Amino acid sequence: MTDEPYAYRYVGPADLLAAVRPDAAGRPIRSPGDLAAWLASRDADERAEPFTFVVDRGGSLRLAPRRSEHVACAGGASVLSAGEMTFVHEQGRWTVSEVANHSTGYCPDPDSWPAVAAALDAAGLPHPGRFTDPVVFRHCPRCRERNLVKDHDFVCALCGADLPRTASRTAR
Repeated sequence: MTDEPYAYRYVGPADLLAAVRPDAAGRPIRSPGDLAAWLASRDADERAEPFTFVVDRGGSLRLAPRRSEHVACAGGASVLSAGEMTFVHEQGRWTVSEVANHSTGYCPDPDSWPAVAAALDAAGLPHPGRFTDPVVFRHCPRCRERNLVKDHDFVCALCGADLPRTASRTAR
């Protein structure tokens, strides 16, 4: 068994992956100054919304506007986590107020949080210490559709098959 974090490969629509320009990946955030500068380039309405984020294979946080695809933010590469992140400006600094692993393109497990925490800690960004809205994804063993599990109902929304209760790292 390895201590390396699990890397999630893209499992979304092929046309989105084909449209990715690796040179246009999300903005790397390595310090509070990086975040402040990037957020200053956004308008107030956009700053009030969650942003798309990934943690790349090198452990760096990358951000893109909310309506960006996670696979574009990652430059088409595998990630250690992905989702949405909201920031608030408090006491003269930007802080992560909410963070979720909601990415249907990568379907990261809630247990990808340590990679997010490490990226935020390395960038010197205060955070809530957990996913504030964790999402559980499962792939259907019958039809292979991606499912977002709600209310602990492990049933495929497409074909009605039972979904695995635990994540399968080999099925990704």
